[in-house]
Amino acid sequence: MNHKETERVCIKTRKVYDWVSRQVDVAVKSICNSDLDGLFACDLEHDDDANIADILCDAKVGGLSVECFLSDEHGHRINAKAHHNHRHHKGLTCKEIEQPNGRPDVEVTLPDGTEVTLQRVKVLIKGYVTVHLVNAAGHVVCCSKAIPFATIQTFLLCAPEGTELDCHVTFFECDSNLIATPDFAQLDVAITLCLDIQMEADVKLEIEARICRPREEILEGLMCPAKEFPPQCPEIFPAHKRPR
Repeated sequence: MNHKETERVCIKTRKVYDWVSRQVDVAVKSICNSDLDGLFACDLEHDDDANIADILCDAKVGGLSVECFLSDEHGHRINAKAHHNHRHHKGLTCKEIEQPNGRPDVEVTLPDGTEVTLQRVKVLIKGYVTVHLVNAAGHVVCCSKAIPFATIQTFLLCAPEGTELDCHVTFFECDSNLIATPDFAQLDVAITLCLDIQMEADVKLEIEARICRPREEILEGLMCPAKEFPPQCPEIFPAHKRPR
């Protein structure tokens, strides 16, 4: 066959049936008074369960800022963008919640008046954040235990039976505030994350294509032999004409 000619070939590929993005805001924790006891471990002459107000007001410590970040269950920082697909990744999970009777069908009217049938898909996102108290020199003075968070989000998607969820976090931001007085202490943690949600399945497609071959490499000396592909049987597969 002439290398410039095309032929009908069958390929296996991953097809995207639907794709949406969503910003999710989660109020992770509002921890008050005695619940803060033992939450922070501090590199000071204080017990782990010391009153956090005593630590913050210690003249030797100076002013502290509050920082939080996505972490694993041990408090180690992780990169949210490195998380991909529904698999558990270093403490961050994004996966579909299986429903007893499968994904329910939902009739939806589009803005142009078209009626379509979509499926209701429930997604669980869970992980941990860790809070650091940092001094003016940028040194971590106190480190909290890993604080768990979780949220369930519901999506209306083209998700027929056989499709699988592909979920990953494209953006993650954590905000934390600590109020501490001799009589009252409160830690508030909130996160914002952006989800990319896709429904996918492996499909086989018949396409008009031309076999790719490497160009000849410009080298001195011997050249590698050209890669030969097994011949196909175009008379029987894929068929040029299919019955309607």
